[in-house]
Amino acid sequence: MYLGNCSITRLNMLLVGYSQARMELGLPRTEQEKEFDQFQEWIQRKYNISDSKGWDSIILLNSIDEKGAFYNFFKLLEEFSHTKTNDRASEVTTTANNNYLTVS
Repeated sequence: MYLGNCSITRLNMLLVGYSQARMELGLPRTEQEKEFDQFQEWIQRKYNISDSKGWDSIILLNSIDEKGAFYNFFKLLEEFSHTKTNDRASEVTTTANNNYLTVS
């Protein structure tokens, strides 16, 4: 509705504007915003990109067009979220038990 059409470039601009408005209002960053900060690095690793292209440009380069990139963004975001969830689940948990350290 706010983008006008399915465009990854427009989506990025909307997200940047939203983030900027929250910052100017002095609102604290949400956990989702903090987690999304890692999306850029994840996309660069996924597509083996080391230059300074933004996540939107990387996705667009690996899609047919703006519309395809728009839909690919949501698929990739879901994959990224699952990766983050799996990373948290596989963190080493340590517990002390009768003066022994147990790693599970």
